[in-house]
Amino acid sequence: MDPSPSTSLHFKAPASDWSQSLPIGNGRLGAMVYGRTTTELLQLNENSVWYGGCQDRTPRDSLKNLPRLRGLIRAGDHSGAEDLIRKAFFATPHSQRHYEPLGTLTLEFGHEEVNVQSYHRGLDLRTAVTSVRYEHCGIKYTREVFASHPDNVLVIQLESSEETAFTLRMTRVSEVEWETNEFVDSVETTEDGIIMHATPGGLDSNRLCCVAKVQCQDGGIVEAIGGCLVVTSRKSTIVISAQTTFRYEDPESAALADVRLALEQDDLRDRHVKDYQTLFQRMQLCLYPDNYGLSTDERLLGIPDPGLAALYHNYGRYLLISCSRPGFKALPATLQGIWNPSFQPAWGSKYTININTQMNYWPANACNLAECEQPLFNLLERMAERGKKTAKVMYGCRGWAAHHNTDIWADTDPQDRWMPATVWPLGGAWLCYHIWESYHFNGHKEFLRRMFPVLKGCVEFLLDFLIEDSTGQYLVTNPSLSPENTFLDENKAKGVLCEGSAIDIQIIDAVFSVFMRSCTELDVNDDLLPAVGKSRKRLPPMITGSFGQLQEWRKDYTEFEPGHRHTSHLWGLHPGNSITKSKTPDLAAASAVVLRRRAEHGGGHTGWSRAWLINLYARLGDSEGCLEHINRLLKDSTLPNMLDTHPPFQIDGNFGGCAGIIEMLIQSHDGFIELLPACPKSWNKGSLKGVRAKGGFEVEFEWEDGVIKEPVIVHSHLGHAGKVLFRRATEPVEFEGKGVHRIVSK
Repeated sequence: MDPSPSTSLHFKAPASDWSQSLPIGNGRLGAMVYGRTTTELLQLNENSVWYGGCQDRTPRDSLKNLPRLRGLIRAGDHSGAEDLIRKAFFATPHSQRHYEPLGTLTLEFGHEEVNVQSYHRGLDLRTAVTSVRYEHCGIKYTREVFASHPDNVLVIQLESSEETAFTLRMTRVSEVEWETNEFVDSVETTEDGIIMHATPGGLDSNRLCCVAKVQCQDGGIVEAIGGCLVVTSRKSTIVISAQTTFRYEDPESAALADVRLALEQDDLRDRHVKDYQTLFQRMQLCLYPDNYGLSTDERLLGIPDPGLAALYHNYGRYLLISCSRPGFKALPATLQGIWNPSFQPAWGSKYTININTQMNYWPANACNLAECEQPLFNLLERMAERGKKTAKVMYGCRGWAAHHNTDIWADTDPQDRWMPATVWPLGGAWLCYHIWESYHFNGHKEFLRRMFPVLKGCVEFLLDFLIEDSTGQYLVTNPSLSPENTFLDENKAKGVLCEGSAIDIQIIDAVFSVFMRSCTELDVNDDLLPAVGKSRKRLPPMITGSFGQLQEWRKDYTEFEPGHRHTSHLWGLHPGNSITKSKTPDLAAASAVVLRRRAEHGGGHTGWSRAWLINLYARLGDSEGCLEHINRLLKDSTLPNMLDTHPPFQIDGNFGGCAGIIEMLIQSHDGFIELLPACPKSWNKGSLKGVRAKGGFEVEFEWEDGVIKEPVIVHSHLGHAGKVLFRRATEPVEFEGKGVHRIVSK
C-alpha cells in the first residue's frame, strides 16, 4: 500500500530510546519496536504478566468506625477524619498488584549507522505493520514486524538482497539497556528456537513462558550456539508467542502450540491484515491541509496541521485495537495499554478507575470499535463479585463497590494511602455508566441483559451508601471527595473529605437513571425501582459558586490548586450528559467558568487532563478552545512516537484525545446528531465515515470551507427515529426506519 497522509507514522532514523520506538499489539501480546540497524530491540509485553497473585486486603475495622467518620466529616474536623481514615480505612497491604514486562528480544546485525543509507522506518495504521528499510554496504535490508490476532503471535519478517547473518537473543531485563540484572527462571535454545521461563515476584504470580522460533524461506541455516540463535539467510521469519498460568496451566505447551500453528501458515501477514482491517477500516477520518511530507517527529516540533490531528485520532483507534481485543480471559488496557517497559511502572501500570481506565474507552463506541470494550466489561463482572465483600465489610452495604483502582485480580479495596484519592468507593459506579453507553450506541439487548446484574449490584450499594444530609432534605455520600483534589474551608484549613461532592451526585444520578432505563429496555419490573425513583429525587442539585463556577463541593470552598488536573465536577458535562448547552444552559455557562479558571491557573498540564479538556470544550461548542488544547496536547504532551505523556507515558491521553477530536466533529448525547459542533475554522476541509451515534446510527459526511456537503448519509441499524442538526441550523432534520437515509438540510 502507498502511504496515506492520515494513517502513517514515518521516521528518518532508528529509535534512540523508548519514546521513539513504535508499538504493535494483538490485544494481548505486544512489543515496542526500535528499528535499529546495529542491534534491533523489541521490548515485549503480555497482558497477564503481573507481580503477585490475588490478595485479601479489605480493612476490617472500617464499618465500626464509619458512623464516627461521618460525624467528623460533617463537623468539618478534617484532621480528625483523616487520622481515622489512616487507621481504619486504608487497606493493608496498601497496594494492589502491578503489571510487568514480558521480556526483551534482540537481533544483532552489526550494521553501524555510519555505513547505512536510505533509511526509512514507519508504522502503517491501515495494516498495523511496522517496517524498516535501509541499505548497508551495498546490501538492501527490509524488516516488517506485526502482532497477529488470528494467529496469536508476534511476527518478524526479514529479507535482504544477499545472504547475511544475524544473532537472536532473548532475556528479561529492565528498560535500562545497560542493566545486567535478569528476571528469568531459565533461557534455553532448541535447534531453531529459544524458550524462556520466568516467575514474576510475589506469592501466586502468573508463571510465564515466552517462545521464539525461526523459519528460513530460502534454505538458510539456523544454528543454536550457547544461549542464542545464529541465522544465515536472505529471507526468514521469526514467530514469538507467550502465555502465562493466568490462562493456561502449562504455558510452555500453549506458547509452543501458538508458534507451531503460526509457522504452518504461509500467509501470516495477509491473515493479520485482513483481521485487523475488519475493525480499523470501519471508520475513516481525514483533515486538510496535511503536512505529511515531514517525518512524524518533525511535525510534532512545528505548528500542528489539521492532518496531524487526524493522524493522532487514527493512531488512537490503532492503539485501542492493538491493546484491547475480546478473547479468552481478555484483559482491558492498563495505564500504559499493554506497553509497559518497567518493573517499577508509574502507578503500577494498573487500572486507575477515577478517570484513566474510563478514558481509555471513550473512543470505543463513537469510533465503531464496541468489541474492543468487551475486556473492560469482563473485568467489571469480576469486580462486581469481589466488590461484594468490600461493600459489606467496609460500609455495611448490599451490592458491590470498588475504589479508585483495580488490578488483574479485580481487587476493589482502597489503593495507596493517599488522602485525596484512596477512600472513594464510586470507581465501580462510574464504570457501570459504560454499560449503558455501550447499549445506547449499539443496541445489543443481550449485552444489556448480561450486564444487568452488575448494574443492579452497583445500585444496591448506592442506595445503602447514601445518607441524609444535615437538613434531612437531601441524600448525600459520606465519606466523599472530589478525586485527587483539595480545598480550603472557610477557616483556610486544607481539607479533602466532604459530603456529596459534585462528581458523586452526578454519577449516582446517572447510574440511577440508566438503571431505570435498562429496566424499561429489558421489560424488567425490578424490586429496586421504587427506592431508586425516590432516592434520585432526593439527590441535591448542582450549585453555582461565588465566581459563577459550578461548585466542586457542596460548600463554596476555595480551591487549594485552582489549576488542578482533574475536572471531576464537570463529569455531568462529559462523559455524562446531565449538563448540555440546550437543556441546562446556566449549568453549561457555569462549566465554562470552571474551564476558564482552570486555564488561568495552568490546568491541563498532564496529557490525559489536556485530553479531557478537549472533550469538555467540545461539549460547550467552543471550537477554538478545543483547537488550543489539541495543539498543546500535540506539542507539550506527546512523545516523538506520538504516545501520550503525563509525564511519564500514559496511554489515556491518546484515547481521550482521539475521542475529543470526534466530539468536535459529531455529537449525539443530547437527543440528536449534531454535525461539526466544535470544528475549528482551520479544519476547513475534511471527511468522516463510519462514525457511530447513539441510537444505533452510523454517519458519513464531508465538508469544505465549513460547509457540509449534502446529502449526509445515515445508516440506521436499529430503526429508531433520529434527528440531524446541521451546522448553524436552528432545527434538526428528522428521519425514521432501518436502512440508509440521505439527509439534506432544511
